[in-house]
Amino acid sequence: MAGAGRRRGGANSRCPACGGPTHHHRANHSVPFNTVVDLTPLTPAEQAAVREPNRLIYCLTQRPHGPPQLRLLNPWHPPDCPHGGIHVTDHRCPPTTLF
Repeated sequence: MAGAGRRRGGANSRCPACGGPTHHHRANHSVPFNTVVDLTPLTPAEQAAVREPNRLIYCLTQRPHGPPQLRLLNPWHPPDCPHGGIHVTDHRCPPTTLF
């Protein structure tokens, strides 16, 4: 009996708290930890503004026959991305007021 195929790689979804578009990344060889990133592309100026010691910037690329791949940006990554991907960062829900 054949079961449903198990989906491998990341999955695009929405944050349950704020509803923002996110990508869930499972640990692999390119990023060795689980993370959730915003799907909003960042310009080089926006990357500099949101970069913090514990907030990383990633390159999200779409492979032709596989799930999206997340790569950590390093100091040698050019601003005009040669991978054809978008640069994204860890998801943080925007501040809200309760009332």
